Amino acid sequence: MRALITGATSGIGKAFALLLSQRGFDLILASRNTAKMRKLQIILPTHVDIVTVDLTKEADCYHLYETVKDTPIDLVINNAGMGAVGQFAEIPLEKELDMLNLNVRAVHILTKLFLRDFVRRDYGYILNVASSAGFTAGPLMASYYAGKNYVLRLTQAVAEELRQEGSRVRVSALCPGPVDTDFNRNANAKSAVKGISPKKAAAAGLEGVFAGKTVILPDGGTYATRLMQRILPEKCLLPLTYAIQKRKEG
Repeated sequence: MRALITGATSGIGKAFALLLSQRGFDLILASRNTAKMRKLQIILPTHVDIVTVDLTKEADCYHLYETVKDTPIDLVINNAGMGAVGQFAEIPLEKELDMLNLNVRAVHILTKLFLRDFVRRDYGYILNVASSAGFTAGPLMASYYAGKNYVLRLTQAVAEELRQEGSRVRVSALCPGPVDTDFNRNANAKSAVKGISPKKAAAAGLEGVFAGKTVILPDGGTYATRLMQRILPEKCLLPLTYAIQKRKEG
């Protein structure tokens, strides 16, 4: 068994790598950070290949696929992502475009390329790391929330297409709430809501994708958040989301 993980050097991606290697999976890690991938390569108990790519660049998405397409892969995890906190009008456009390239375009490209191979052989799993942010609009993280909504809805639509065709290929979206990673620091958030551990999020993702779940909520808190999002009218939900994100600005 072999898995490809993007953004595997920290947070949920690193947790995926540790859990899968412990389960006997050989791994292909894809990231910009070669040094961190090499450190993981040394400590993981199974065979690990590394591919240094910058998935904000479209050419690197294709390069990753071309590099590994002839290697048997059972599971693709599109985990790499980034965020930005602040007023939409004030966040630098270049930063937002990089974020959308990574969070949306890279996921779209890699899902399509690997899905075609999986459909041909009628086997394979794709796990796209979305977010509970994908269920609503997100003032002060407008582009991030919108991008995660794209990933979630794309995954749901593709999963239904596969189900209608009777395919054995499975496509899932992991939708965690806050996770204790460096994400908020990298997004320039000055404070963050306490979250679940990366290991718990990753374990739920693996359990869900192999069980054939389309949308995976990793803990009770995420279920409660989702329930609240369904009950509250949007005119109440948007100010509440704004207040939560405003705390991150300090």
